[in-house]
Amino acid sequence: GFVGYHVCAALLARGWEVVGIDDLNPYYDVRLKRARLAQLGQGFRFIQLDIANHDAVRQAGEGVGLVVHLAAQAGVRYSLEQPFAYASANLTGHLSILELVRHSNSIRHLVYASSSSVYGLGSALPYAEDARADRPSSLYAATKRADELMSASYTHLFGLQQTGLRFFTVYGPWGRPDMAYFGFAEAICADEPITLYEGGTLKRDFTFIEDIVAGILGVVDHPPGEDAPHRLFNIGNNRSESVNELVRLLEQGLGRQAIVVNRPKPEADPPETWADVSALAALCGYAPTTPLSAGIPRFVAWYLDWRAQRARL
Repeated sequence: GFVGYHVCAALLARGWEVVGIDDLNPYYDVRLKRARLAQLGQGFRFIQLDIANHDAVRQAGEGVGLVVHLAAQAGVRYSLEQPFAYASANLTGHLSILELVRHSNSIRHLVYASSSSVYGLGSALPYAEDARADRPSSLYAATKRADELMSASYTHLFGLQQTGLRFFTVYGPWGRPDMAYFGFAEAICADEPITLYEGGTLKRDFTFIEDIVAGILGVVDHPPGEDAPHRLFNIGNNRSESVNELVRLLEQGLGRQAIVVNRPKPEADPPETWADVSALAALCGYAPTTPLSAGIPRFVAWYLDWRAQRARL
């Protein structure tokens, strides 16, 4: 996956041996997933499997010391169409990873991906980790909150050392085609319309992938202690920027104007997201540094290269 690829690259750069698992499902272009894998060289071993298959997960996890669990069925809107895919990947899959860690003699720390969507629609801004997270506005959000609660129970029952990270809107090179910024780039280049909700005034805590990786490595380097064996942190950019600004930067980078269709906001979408990252900063010095104005040009440069590559595949 997108974040997993970048985390693998960062761990390999440290000289670690990394085992990556993914089912390479066709939720989005498998050519992109395979192209990411091709970038990962010495020290990396790939196993294609579905994390809901616990026997396969257990075998893949033999002898590892750390698990960074980023596999999930992503996307808020897709959960309206394919709810059982979310139950399998996000609930059964997470339980499968918990069981792996529970029965392992070597795994000392599980880092797993949660989501800012757990805060629902009513939380005060910026979102802090102690804000209410019991009113999910989508099935996807409900599965991510359920993952947090399953993890809490496994720590209570079995003493697992865990860190959950509530990701905000992650973007950057090698990103996911189902994300708005990627889809907008595709549409702009094809002279097709893009849909903006509420005239593009919705705001998101857009977080560049390099900042996300720095935060993940920070929690890897600062594992939980006995006093707080299960921790939850926001991981975002500590700022909120409008979708209109995102579109402007894409237009600028691509040298084309977007054709815009305006629609009302979907019920499940919050008008704004904004992460309070002070807890993660206190733990490991997390300090995201990349505004959209710096990150989107880097995405665009990669995207244009990928678009040319893809045409030859």
